[in-house]
Amino acid sequence: MSAASKKLIAGTILAIAVGGLVGWLYSATLLGLLVAALLIIAIYMRKLLLFERALRHGDVESIGYGDGVWQQLYSQFKQERERSNRYRKQARRLVKEVQKSTYAMPDGAVVIDGDNEIVTCNRAAKNLIGLKRKKDRGQKLDNIFRHPQITELLQQNDASQSVDVESPLRDNEWLNCRIVPYGANQKLVLIRDVTDRITLNKVRRDFVANASHELRSPLTVISGYLETLTDDPEVPDELAKPLAQMQVQARRMTSIVKDLLELSRLEGDGQASMDDRVDVAFLVATAVQAFSSVADDGPEILSTIKSDALLLGAESDIDSILHNLLANAVRHTDADGEIEITWRTDENGGELIVRDTGEGIAAEHLVRLTERFFRVDRGRSRGDGGFGLGLAIVKHAIERHGGELHIESEPGEGSEFRCIFPASRLVAA
Repeated sequence: MSAASKKLIAGTILAIAVGGLVGWLYSATLLGLLVAALLIIAIYMRKLLLFERALRHGDVESIGYGDGVWQQLYSQFKQERERSNRYRKQARRLVKEVQKSTYAMPDGAVVIDGDNEIVTCNRAAKNLIGLKRKKDRGQKLDNIFRHPQITELLQQNDASQSVDVESPLRDNEWLNCRIVPYGANQKLVLIRDVTDRITLNKVRRDFVANASHELRSPLTVISGYLETLTDDPEVPDELAKPLAQMQVQARRMTSIVKDLLELSRLEGDGQASMDDRVDVAFLVATAVQAFSSVADDGPEILSTIKSDALLLGAESDIDSILHNLLANAVRHTDADGEIEITWRTDENGGELIVRDTGEGIAAEHLVRLTERFFRVDRGRSRGDGGFGLGLAIVKHAIERHGGELHIESEPGEGSEFRCIFPASRLVAA
């Protein structure tokens, strides 16, 4: 306890004692004590009223000097207020610096609250999507930046997700949008111009598609002549082996061209229609039967059907997913191994799972498996007929149906490829 506090308590006790003594002298001890207590309360109330008036008028300095506990209290309050003012000035300066940095960003930045209403935005957001910082403040972002994918992104509120959408201001321009947490109950919408990337990808897809189309005709001619020469009995025996090798490579090139065309189609077609119903259970049974009959000496292929729900989408895409996943599993699973295909659904969506007991994949390769032409073991894949397009086709076919491909694998323990489809694409059989 400080000396001032001890002095205050001692003074209070002394004043009450003096009041009691004076009352005792006049044969009214209780009255003397009461008067002394009321006097002390009046003094303390006056101090508090002075403090309140000083706070109201902002003139704490006028009562912050002297000694005693009350003056110490006023002085402490003054110091805390000055410290708070310093912190407030520092915070305002920091906010201004952050705002300047944000305004200088080449990417658009829009701060929204928990109701997706615009709090502020930078200059780039005005140039990219036409926002006006003062006029649009308090408006919902999806009411101004109208696009179904933006609305869905705001509802998901997932910082790991981003969408590419057309520019609302200019034709043939594309924007990438992402949402990240920002402050208390706020979010930051980042908007970036990705027109160059989208254009480059389109040029690449068009080139691959056009080149593949142009290769089909000469490959058909070459394959036809090779088949004719192979069946011709007058062809010398020493040419039989080269002709057979040429046929194998021609078939391989034809298969590559076919897959490239399929991949270009999947990348360019957009979302699959929801008008057609796909019987996934039937496609699984058909695929298992087809691969089992072709690979008699291969691994055992099993199917587990836990749902008869239908999938809204393109049957050719689902068939392509099954074909490529099964071909990949058969290629990398020994004859004494096992492959299992599972189709199941619940309230969260549907899952098409292909699990094998094959050689497995190292963790560092998993993130690149769906890249076109990527092969973990190039020598083995080339010898067995794989050329690194199957899983890229699977990924794009799943994404066309609003789904995701999850891959889990351990070297020597096998692999699991899980195709997850949203509940919105499922209907009862």
